[in-house]
Amino acid sequence: MKKEGSPLLHAQTAVLQTENKMKDPYFHIEWIIDLIKEQEHDRTDLIEQLKKSNRKKWIRQAYIHFVSGARPNQPGSEWQFDESIALEHESEGTIVIDILKDGRIGGIEFVNQIWD
Repeated sequence: MKKEGSPLLHAQTAVLQTENKMKDPYFHIEWIIDLIKEQEHDRTDLIEQLKKSNRKKWIRQAYIHFVSGARPNQPGSEWQFDESIALEHESEGTIVIDILKDGRIGGIEFVNQIWD
């Protein structure tokens, strides 16, 4: 006769199995496109830029540069900051898109990936 384990043991095992599942190490650009469609639907310019991007996914990190950040906001620098848009992702938290004066996406910041 097979003896069943305790409910507590089953619950602990389920938690460990969930914690041990390999999290996808990549963040996919489609997820940001979906967030913009949901939260900033008027920003079709950003959606189009992301769709045209050569990068379709990247390893999770605090910041992804689309434009060189060398000498930001200095004369002759490619990086001329205009505004930021904050998006909220269910599992990734706050994602900030930096937009430059010429309308290009300068970079994307994943706030939950920033370490003190």
